[in-house]
Amino acid sequence: MAATKSPKPAQKTEGKTLKATLRKSSIGAIPSVKATVVSLGFRRMNQTRELPDNPAVRGMLKAVDFLVAVEGEPYLRPDRSRYKIWRSRSNKKHQRGN
Repeated sequence: MAATKSPKPAQKTEGKTLKATLRKSSIGAIPSVKATVVSLGFRRMNQTRELPDNPAVRGMLKAVDFLVAVEGEPYLRPDRSRYKIWRSRSNKKHQRGN
């Protein structure tokens, strides 16, 4: 009779986690930034999430580091919103001759 392998007990893989907090709103940001914030699981400002510590999550956090604060790393609020969608100003006033 062939020896059957007994199932291995489930190992607890206590992976490291990162605590991240959404500090600034993504309203007005370019769509890729908004999508990254949503994919990280943030729904509202000042929400804190525990995320798995892997290269994919670290890359997403680096892409939105001006919006998200990570525990253990200093959060530097941007001086100016470089991630916003810049819209050209209307020139109707100048077309009227005023």
